[in-house]
Amino acid sequence: MEDYIWVIPLAPLVAFLINFLFGKRLSGNGTAIIGIISVLISLVLSILVFTQVLGAGGEEALNFDLYEWIASGDFRVGIGFYVDRLAAIMLLVVTSVSLLVHIYSIGYMHGDPGQYRFFAYLPLFTFSMLMLVLSNNFLELYVFWEAVGLCSYLLIGFWYYKKSASDAAMKAFIVNRVGDFGFGLGVILLFLTFGTLAYEPIFERAGEGEIAGSALTLITLLLFTGSMGKSAQWPLHTWLPDAMEGPTPVSALIHAATMVTAGVYLVARANPLYDAAPGTLTVVAVIGVVTALIGATIGLVQNDIKRVMAYSTISQLGFMFFALGIGAYVSAIFHLFTHAFFKALLFLGAGSVMHGVGGETDMRRMGGLRKYMPQTFWTLTIGSLALAGVPPLAGFWSKDEILGLAFVEGHYVIWALGTLASFFTAFYITRLIALTFLGEPRFDTHQIHPHESPATMTVPLWILAILSIVTGLALGIPPEAGPIHSFLEPVFAHHEVGGVAGEAQHAGGFTPMTIALMLTATAVSLLGIALAYLMYVRRLPALDPQVLAGRFAGVYKMLYNKYYFDEIYNALIVRPSRALGDGLWRFDARVVDGAVNGVAEGVSDTSGALRRAQTGFVGNYALAIGVGLVGLLAAIAFL
Repeated sequence: MEDYIWVIPLAPLVAFLINFLFGKRLSGNGTAIIGIISVLISLVLSILVFTQVLGAGGEEALNFDLYEWIASGDFRVGIGFYVDRLAAIMLLVVTSVSLLVHIYSIGYMHGDPGQYRFFAYLPLFTFSMLMLVLSNNFLELYVFWEAVGLCSYLLIGFWYYKKSASDAAMKAFIVNRVGDFGFGLGVILLFLTFGTLAYEPIFERAGEGEIAGSALTLITLLLFTGSMGKSAQWPLHTWLPDAMEGPTPVSALIHAATMVTAGVYLVARANPLYDAAPGTLTVVAVIGVVTALIGATIGLVQNDIKRVMAYSTISQLGFMFFALGIGAYVSAIFHLFTHAFFKALLFLGAGSVMHGVGGETDMRRMGGLRKYMPQTFWTLTIGSLALAGVPPLAGFWSKDEILGLAFVEGHYVIWALGTLASFFTAFYITRLIALTFLGEPRFDTHQIHPHESPATMTVPLWILAILSIVTGLALGIPPEAGPIHSFLEPVFAHHEVGGVAGEAQHAGGFTPMTIALMLTATAVSLLGIALAYLMYVRRLPALDPQVLAGRFAGVYKMLYNKYYFDEIYNALIVRPSRALGDGLWRFDARVVDGAVNGVAEGVSDTSGALRRAQTGFVGNYALAIGVGLVGLLAAIAFL
C-alpha cells in the first residue's frame, strides 16, 4: 500500500495544475476529461486500499511519513499518511462522490466561459479533502483543513461578478475563520501538552490517562470549534445556506463528501481525546441536537429548492454530531456514509431541475415538472425518501439507528428532539417534491420550456439513487451490528459506552426494543410525508398553507427569516466591527497620518523659508557677512 497510496491525492493535484495552467488551451471538455480521469484513478486506488485494509484485519493502521516537513529543535512534523478503516471509508466517500460530480458537471457547466477554472478548482478540492483524511498529524490536518476552506471560497464565489456570490464566499470564509482560530489554538495546545502532533502518541497517552482532564477538555473544545465552523453547526451555521450561490455541483461536493464532513471526521478521528473529556462530548451532543432541530424547522418554510437542501444538510450533520456526542461513533460515520450519496443525489437532482427550467430556484414557480423530467423526478424522489428515513432506503438504517441508540443509552430528551427533527425532515422534503413536480405548472409555458437533462447528468443521478437504496441494506443489517459496525470496530474498540462496544452491549440486531424503535421511526416519517401530502397535493382547506401561515404568523415569520441569526450577528458583530474599523481608520488617517504628515509639512515649510536666503548672488552673501560682523562687534562692545 505504501507504494501507491500517495497517488490517490496526487492524481487530482496533477489535474488541477494542468487545468489551471493550460486549461484555456484545451478545447471542448478537455479539462473535464482530465479531472474525471484523475479522480477515477483515485477511486480505483481507494477501492484497492479498502480491500487491503479489510483483508489485513484492521488491528493496526498504516502510518508513515513521506518526508520531514518541519524540523526545529524538538518540533518535528512530517507530511505523511495514516490509513485505517475509518480513512478507508472516507476515501471511498470522497472519491466516488467527487467522480460523479465531475461527470455531472460536464452537462451542467457546458458553455460556461469559466469552465476551465471550475475543472481546476474541483480536483483541487478533492485533493485537499483526500490529504485531510490521510494526514497522520494534527498540523498536516490543519493545513489541508484550511486548503479545503480555500477551495470552498473559490468555488462558492466562482461567479465572482455576481455580488451575491462574492458576498457568500466571503461570508463562508470569515465564519470559518472563527472556528478555525479555535482549531489552531487547539493544535498549539496539543503540542504544548503532548510534545508532539502525531496521532498515535497523542491518542496512546490520552487513553492511558496521563493528561489532566481539564487540559483535554480545553483541547477538545477548541478542536470542536473548528468542526462547528466546517460542518456548519449552530451558531456557526449561517454560511452554509448562502453557499448555494456557487454552481450546484459544488454544493453537492461540499454538502456530501468534502468540507462539511471534515468536522465529523475530525471528532471521530480524535475519539480517544474526546472519550477522555466526557464534558466535551456532552457539549457536542447538545450542539448537534439543537442544530438538527434548527435546520429542520427552517427548512419547513423555505421556497428556494437549494436552500431547503442546505438546511437539510445542516440538520443531518446535527444528527451525526449528537451521535458522536453520545458515543455512537460508528453510527455517526454510517450516517455520514449513506448521507453522502443521497445528499449528493438531492443536490444534483436540484441542479437538474434548475437546468431544465432555465435556472429557476423558487419552487413556487415550478410545479408539474414530473411529466417533463421523469428521470429527475424519480431519482430525486428516491433521494427524498432516503432522507425522510423511509425503509428500506439508506437513511432509515443510519439516521434512525442514531435515534435508537440515543433512546437505548438513556438520552431521552435528545431522542425526542431528534425524532421531532426527523418528522420535520419528512415533511419539508415531501413539500419540496410536491411543489416542484406535482400539481399544475405555475410557470409561463410560453417562456419556460422544461426538458430532461442530458445523460451526463441523469446517469450520475441513477447511480446515486441506486447507492441510496442499497448502502443501508448492505451495511446496516442487522441494526447496530451490521457489516459497517464490525468493519469499524478496530477503530473504536477502546470505547466503552455507546459506539461499537456499547452497541454490542445493547444486543444489536432485530430485538424487540430495536423493532419497536424502528416502527416508531417509520411511523414518524410516514406521518410527516402524509401531512405534507394532504397540505400540498390534496390541498385540504383545513390544512391550507397560507391560512396556517397567517394563523401562526409570528412563528412562520421567525422560521422564514431563519430565527434572525443573520440580523442578530449583523447587529452584535458585523456593524460594531465595521464601526470600530471605520473609527480606527479615521484615527489612523487624522491622528497618526496627521502627525506624520504634519512633521513633514513643518520641515517642508521651514526648509522653504530657509531656501529663500540662498539667492546665489555673491553680493547678498557679502552683505550678510558684513551685517553679521557689525552685529558681532556691537555685541562685544556692549559686553
